[in-house]
Amino acid sequence: MLARKGPLLPDGFFLTRLAEDANQPNQFKTKIQRARFITKNGSCNVAHKNIREQGRFLQDVFTTMVDLKWHYSLLIFTSAFLCSWMLFAMMWWLMAFAHGDLEPRDPNGEPGPVPCVTAINSFTSAFLFSIEVQVTIGFGGRMVTEECPLAIMVLIVQNILGLIVNAVMLGCVFMKTAQANRRAETLIFSRNAVIAPRQGRPTFMFRLGDLRKSMIISATIQLQVIRRTVTTEGEVIPVCQLDIQVENPLRSNGIFLVSPLIISHTIERGSPLYEVSAQSLANEDMEIIVILEGVVETTGITMQARTSYIPDEILWGRRFVSIMTEEDGRYSVDYSKFGNTVPVRMPSLSAKELDQIRGVQEGDVSEGQLQGWGLVRAGRGGFRRGGRTCDSSSASRPWYAAQTEKEEHVKAKEKNGQKKIVQLEEIGRKIEKDGLEDYSDKE
Repeated sequence: MLARKGPLLPDGFFLTRLAEDANQPNQFKTKIQRARFITKNGSCNVAHKNIREQGRFLQDVFTTMVDLKWHYSLLIFTSAFLCSWMLFAMMWWLMAFAHGDLEPRDPNGEPGPVPCVTAINSFTSAFLFSIEVQVTIGFGGRMVTEECPLAIMVLIVQNILGLIVNAVMLGCVFMKTAQANRRAETLIFSRNAVIAPRQGRPTFMFRLGDLRKSMIISATIQLQVIRRTVTTEGEVIPVCQLDIQVENPLRSNGIFLVSPLIISHTIERGSPLYEVSAQSLANEDMEIIVILEGVVETTGITMQARTSYIPDEILWGRRFVSIMTEEDGRYSVDYSKFGNTVPVRMPSLSAKELDQIRGVQEGDVSEGQLQGWGLVRAGRGGFRRGGRTCDSSSASRPWYAAQTEKEEHVKAKEKNGQKKIVQLEEIGRKIEKDGLEDYSDKE
């Protein structure tokens, strides 16, 4: 081999590369998975440990059996029938043994005493008779005679216990196949939630859809934020549940799930997301839980579908694309774009910071000011509880735009030299003051 006079690369290059590698974060570092209470498929992600009173589960055997997994349920189902058949087979065999029915007899000799149960010669025949009695097969070869009253009592008890075992086992299987969470398998949520401007305000949104044609009757949606909080006394509350109001002009959480819907929540004062910005979102220790409840149209069973969103699954400055089109006089939904999003222009500031920049300070909003679910004028000088108004003139502007435009209009008039409009109350106070001064001079 040829000898080289020196290194191919200078030493300074290696020192520079080592410094860059030290400053650069490790791209292959394993990402820490955050804990969550509700998984994406809706199951509860809480492990119960050190439960001392295990006997409480046996007090509600039916619910315990329904909650078991399928292989355990099938094992219990088979074992229940086999054990009952074996138990009564032992009783029939003992009865025949005590009565002397199992003793060998000469077929050509004199007939012996009448047996309690005919054609029982061994434990196998007793087991077959037990199955015939409990499942009411009745092949006709074996039957109970009038010789033993005890045999008649055992026959009655086995029939009653057999009906109970059949009812419990079949009921458990039916409830497991008709559970409400099975209907929730065809209710889909978008994998990611988004925060995007809507009507001039930051809005938290996610998409919900139903794959079946059968409807969910009286469907309601509920949002909750679970976060770790510390009280003023220093008490740490690891699980603090806060309700989030869904944007709905009907002042209720009811929805009509005939097509995929975008469920939204306006982030404003009083919202748990009011102080969340694009930078602080990744560091937030919270989980937004979505609960959909309703009645299945075909079965009438109340169902519930759940999912949750952690900060890593909330996209800032994006909105969902449209997936519904009108074709041949009916609406068509493209589920291939169900979770697709597109970027939108949105500042990275929180809703609170945006309000402070725009001049919205604490206490500036009057009592009748519309803000989320506030007071809405209902006519004849009254107010009613309700959502936002649907005025077309102010639908595209935020709620604080009217006050700002009014102040700018007044300032523009003063700047142009126009006369300032004086309220009648101020004129009246001035006239009254001048009259009092004249009266004092006369005296």
